[in-house]
Amino acid sequence: MRRISTDMPNTDVQFYLRRHEEKLAKLQSQISSESRIRELRDDPLAASHAVRYESYLARLERFEKNTLYAKDHFNVVYAYMDEAINVMQRVRELAVQGANGTYTAEDQKLMAVEVNELIKELVSLSNEVGPDGKQIFAGDKAFTEPFRMVEGTVPGGSDSMVVRVEYRGAGASRRTETSDRAYIDLDIGGGEVFWAEKMQIFSTVDATNYRVNTVGSFFIDGAEIRVNPGDTLPAIVAKINESPAPVKAYIDADTRGLALEGTNPHLIRAEDGVGGATVLKDLGIIRGNMENNAPNWDTTRSRVSGGSIFDMLIRLRDSMFRGDHDFIGSQGIAGMDLAIGNMATRIADIGSRQERAETVWQRLNREIPDVAAHLARESSVNMADAATDLKMLDYAHRATLQTAARILPPTLLDFLR
Repeated sequence: MRRISTDMPNTDVQFYLRRHEEKLAKLQSQISSESRIRELRDDPLAASHAVRYESYLARLERFEKNTLYAKDHFNVVYAYMDEAINVMQRVRELAVQGANGTYTAEDQKLMAVEVNELIKELVSLSNEVGPDGKQIFAGDKAFTEPFRMVEGTVPGGSDSMVVRVEYRGAGASRRTETSDRAYIDLDIGGGEVFWAEKMQIFSTVDATNYRVNTVGSFFIDGAEIRVNPGDTLPAIVAKINESPAPVKAYIDADTRGLALEGTNPHLIRAEDGVGGATVLKDLGIIRGNMENNAPNWDTTRSRVSGGSIFDMLIRLRDSMFRGDHDFIGSQGIAGMDLAIGNMATRIADIGSRQERAETVWQRLNREIPDVAAHLARESSVNMADAATDLKMLDYAHRATLQTAARILPPTLLDFLR
């Protein structure tokens, strides 16, 4: 049997008031945080869905930032490549003028001087730094100047002529993730953009009886090619041709050595793997691994052909100093056509990547609001309903306090008045 006392009504009123105040505080907290889930027990199923939506939304927002960076990067790369084509077009105009035979030897020397200055401008464009402070055409060696210009004297020229341009960059390997397990290549190396001819490397080492002695690997244009003990030259050739490297390998019919030929104009990069087999060194292709990113061909045991855009320009300039109309009209103009053609191909490649980045960005901008709506449906507060509930709770709270003040029995303070 429940005991009736003067303290029981007061205790009951305080208990229910605290429960009411707790509901009021919870609703106020939901409104202020705009989330109806403060703890997992509030709605376990909605909380689990909200966690997944939040994780997915965070990934989409990261992908959107990556895509925006890629778009801006491609815009910068495109601008410099377009300027480089303009420079080469001007050189081709000079080559056409110098080949027609109507200009004097002194006029051709003046043309050669202009070509030399345009070579310097092209080197400057190839060494440009992007807005993020990284070299644009250095590949993954983002803080290494990709091209080094060496000046000296040439017959018929002054003391400050460009005698050669060396590539010290690396291959293009940076890429950015634009969706789950989907990537866009960001970089395009200077050994691809500023190249004119397909490279060919012919080893003079007779590898008829060559056998790999240990497990290892080597790299062609960044593609790893693994070898096993007992692999012969035909097996190595087959593995190179099966790899994604843009290189065709075969056995030279004269020297019985390894021959490599690029499938498109670019600087072929070759290295033996760290430790293990030294296949390319044994076959006479390289003299050792790349030092300071400089070409490492073993020119004493192999023949290397296929030059860069700068090689084409230097040969053209030298022929102008010599007054060699035949060379200018044949090999000079042909070399420029090869250089411009490769540059146009690379620009088309950048344009394709840029278009893909734009497509991905548009898709993400449609998907992010949809996921945000799903998250809001699971976890957000309906402000209209919440405001109504808050007003009702507040009204009930005030009414309870007024009622309690009337029905509770007198206290000691009442008698002390």
